[in-house]
Amino acid sequence: MPSTPTTLAALPFYTTGRHPKPAMLRRCQADTVEELSSQEVFDRIRDLSLGLGALGVGVGERVAILSDPRPEWLIADFAILTGGFVSVPIYPSLPAAQVRYILADSGTRVAIVADETQAAKVRLVWAELPSLRALILIDDIEPDAALDAETREPARTSLSLDTALARGHQRLITADGLGREYKETAMAIPADQLATIIYTSGTTGEPKGVMLTHGNVMSNVIDAGAVVTLEAEDEALSFLPLSHAFERTVVMLYLYNGVTVTFAESIDTIARDLQRVRPTVMTGVPRVFEKLHARIHAAVADAPAARQKLFHWAVGVGSARSQAERAGRAVPLGVRLQAALADRLVLSKVRGRLGGRLRFLVSGSAPLLVPVAEFLFAIGTPVLEGYGLTETSPVLTVNPKERPKLGTVGPALPRVTLRIADDGEVLARGPNVMRGYYRKQAETDEVIRDGWFHTGDIGSLDAEGYLRITDRKKELIVTAGGKNVAPNPIEAELKRAPIVAEAMLVGDQRPYIAALLVPDFEALASRTSTAAPTNASLEEIVALPNVVQLFADVVEEVNARLARYEQVKRCALLPTEFSIATGELTPTLKVKRRVVAERWGSVIEDLYAPSK
Repeated sequence: MPSTPTTLAALPFYTTGRHPKPAMLRRCQADTVEELSSQEVFDRIRDLSLGLGALGVGVGERVAILSDPRPEWLIADFAILTGGFVSVPIYPSLPAAQVRYILADSGTRVAIVADETQAAKVRLVWAELPSLRALILIDDIEPDAALDAETREPARTSLSLDTALARGHQRLITADGLGREYKETAMAIPADQLATIIYTSGTTGEPKGVMLTHGNVMSNVIDAGAVVTLEAEDEALSFLPLSHAFERTVVMLYLYNGVTVTFAESIDTIARDLQRVRPTVMTGVPRVFEKLHARIHAAVADAPAARQKLFHWAVGVGSARSQAERAGRAVPLGVRLQAALADRLVLSKVRGRLGGRLRFLVSGSAPLLVPVAEFLFAIGTPVLEGYGLTETSPVLTVNPKERPKLGTVGPALPRVTLRIADDGEVLARGPNVMRGYYRKQAETDEVIRDGWFHTGDIGSLDAEGYLRITDRKKELIVTAGGKNVAPNPIEAELKRAPIVAEAMLVGDQRPYIAALLVPDFEALASRTSTAAPTNASLEEIVALPNVVQLFADVVEEVNARLARYEQVKRCALLPTEFSIATGELTPTLKVKRRVVAERWGSVIEDLYAPSK
């Protein structure tokens, strides 16, 4: 049995030797669930790695992956890592221009893409990429079908994943001892060797390539595993992009523990795939959990009054039980008896919408609203909120299941040290902190100073070492009156209302704070169904006086809890949700404030017009 891995290159050998399973990776399709055993996964990793070598990729050279999450993504990633190459993940939602930037900046030699849709992005910019020599499509293609007559060059090639695997396997069976040599090469890779370059999603400017070593990420896998307990019998459903550092490290943690990982067919099939897979563990971003929370409550709002009353009673009892358990107190007998009844009548049915077997959820990437977390705990599905950045591989903290504190992101991982700078910025150091930004030494020196990584987040540590994040340092609003306003907590309060899907404060160098509000149109529909004209457009709906008043009431309620200089004086309702396609959201669903401000600039100006 392989010893505990210290590098990502050793992880496939460890997983295959320690956790042989008939179904290690699975993927939901329309009518079936495809399965690969641990041995099949390992064989494909090995063959593709050897195939990349046959294409001329050398140690330290970059190979990009541009694909939706699926087993082939992981196979490609580990094929790159075990060959001593450098993996460059790219979000499949990015347009061709941003794909070109990453491929050019990283000097990628081979790009592995999901299908013709992603291949088209590469082909569109291939002439501007002198380093790129080959394109591998996961979905089958005809030989060289991805290259037209103008693009085809003798030194460039396009092939299917099956062809690349076949080339690697042919090398394996014809070259004496190549299998042994492949393993020896992979196991000899040092922990400080560069493993991956992950480009940040660029909420504030040009993306930067975060350089992470094998040791950086593997230390994070091991340390996170010391807090988040997983068993080989667990089954996980994965739907977040694997190009997201959070989900990628989590899936590596799954494999380290022998967990079977099933990929959803798409983000639109999660509800169906939850019923198929019935996972015991799952990760997500707050936006996913917030939408789930809103939809459940919207459905309850449409139910008869008696069912509404039963639902709220059951959740209240579940919350009382959960609060006692989280505080380490004995649950009173009366609460225990009521909780058993509430679970049988209501809460077990709510959990059933999530498959019915979830032991816990993990939330990352952005702050999770406390009421949403409270609800998930109340229904018997604990959610563990963590915190980190791409630059920290990514996890710095996570709430332990046994003693979580809602509203915090938990204490630091075992080998991570945190401290709060004089200006409130969270600083971190540990074996998971990046080597630096690729070809950007000045930017590296700006964030790593005196051995500490400067996160750019404002926060505080309590007496037990639990971290609370209050805002992004660069997102603080300074009003014309010189008052500093942290937008994130106020935006979170506004989003507690079921009818608010998104909120963004403005007011930098302005006389007062204002807000752009994006309605949750599903939740809003149940509140305005009788007042909205038939076939009314979204623009017409958000202009209805009764709709405007609904949101004014939300703002007034939040303002009552704020200092005068923090209060939202005016707000505007937007007729469309923020999206990745419009550039308002990053691929990890964070709001790009600059893009939103540019797109809705005239609306913002109206909020400060004297006539308003």
